[in-house]
Amino acid sequence: MTAVQWKRLVKKQMAELGNEEKAYDSVISTLADILEQRDAVYKQYRDEGCHPVREYTNKGGATNITKNPLLVLWDDLNKSALAYWRELGMTPSSYKKMTGDGPKKERPGGLEQALAKIEA
Repeated sequence: MTAVQWKRLVKKQMAELGNEEKAYDSVISTLADILEQRDAVYKQYRDEGCHPVREYTNKGGATNITKNPLLVLWDDLNKSALAYWRELGMTPSSYKKMTGDGPKKERPGGLEQALAKIEA
């Protein structure tokens, strides 16, 4: 997804959580850029054959096995994105810390209510 698509999705998710502050727009833009980069790195990793390790030859001529740098970068971008999600209150624990309540649950429908009464 592009940064614009990520930005729309994050804003939609924040609205669903009841948080539509304009002050967060720059943070959301940064998160969207990180997610776009993360997706591009993962696509490159997949295009190159999904090899988690690579052979690396150092200056001395010795060949060693090392983690694929694309996976290392992808993991770093995920960690950065997670930090932004937490700051925006978009993880269950950070949402609870910000609001004092868990994420809003949808009310059960008629069938669910009827089954709940039968079980009780």
